[in-house]
Amino acid sequence: MIQTVLFDLDGTIVDTNELIVQSFLHSLEGETPEPLSRELIIPNMGRPLVEQMEFFTGQTEKTQVDALIKKYRTFNLSKHDELVKEFPNVHTVMEKLHANGIKIGIVTSKIRQTTLMGLKLCGLDTFISTIVTVEDVKEAKPHPEGILAALKELGSSPGQAIMVGDSHYDIEAAQNAGVTAVGVTWSWKGRSYLEGYNPDYLIDDMYDLLPIVGLTSDVNAG
Repeated sequence: MIQTVLFDLDGTIVDTNELIVQSFLHSLEGETPEPLSRELIIPNMGRPLVEQMEFFTGQTEKTQVDALIKKYRTFNLSKHDELVKEFPNVHTVMEKLHANGIKIGIVTSKIRQTTLMGLKLCGLDTFISTIVTVEDVKEAKPHPEGILAALKELGSSPGQAIMVGDSHYDIEAAQNAGVTAVGVTWSWKGRSYLEGYNPDYLIDDMYDLLPIVGLTSDVNAG
């Protein structure tokens, strides 16, 4: 019986895709060997920001990487509420999970400040019992540290939990932690990309999560 549902944030429950792309395009203008494109950004979404900055620029000097991250976050914060929104049916499904006693946690490669901003903006914060951000772990996803930390905080075991995410980092982290892996097909990366990592389930709508945890949907998904 599933007792705990862990969610990734960006691209899974909160649509920050456009915000992320615009933040990279703004902060890395003139900073990369070749002009940065959406096509290059999208496959790398889900990695910690510092790793992405190093990857895109080839830069490893900490002071310069930190300066780019500061530029990214300043822009990101200024545009956050304008560009961020909840994915369809997330609020309704999370509310039902919460009402049925299922523990809900967030495991994300974002920092805590913007994680809390996104959850509050979309009205999801009241359903969440624990949040593990990139600041709370030594090893980011696909390492299982974040998932295992969330399960410990919630008093749950891997066999009672699922991890829902939009990238292979989420799926591999779930597999590494021994929890059920659920991929969401509204990922910008697409269904075929996720299928390559063999998640236990792929869902096309957040309502599809309910039968996986043993609940029936009494709401119209249309």
